[in-house]
Amino acid sequence: MELIADILLVAGALGAAFYCFILGRRLSRLNDLETGVGGAVAVLSVQVDDLTKTLEAARSTAGASGEALEALTDRAEAAAKQLELMVASMHDLPADAEKPAETKSPLGPIFRRHESAGASQ
Repeated sequence: MELIADILLVAGALGAAFYCFILGRRLSRLNDLETGVGGAVAVLSVQVDDLTKTLEAARSTAGASGEALEALTDRAEAAAKQLELMVASMHDLPADAEKPAETKSPLGPIFRRHESAGASQ
């Protein structure tokens, strides 16, 4: 009986050793940097680094664009304030002051030709 127990114990140990050997080979193939999960992890790591750099570049560009847009908005608001003041001051002018004196002529605009000093022969 003792001999049968020893034979079964050795057979179980050999079976466990064979099982561990097979699992070790499968694990080494799984972690292979060329075709296994290790390769996929390496590729994904490189892609994450590239995306991080691209994201940083996009953030800096967006920040610069935001600052430029803010400056342009400030300039536009200042110009709008000036235009509002000009329009408000135009309402204060009398109706006769809007037309120049020459346009009040019933004949319309008068065109005169002037000779320059170097043009006479």
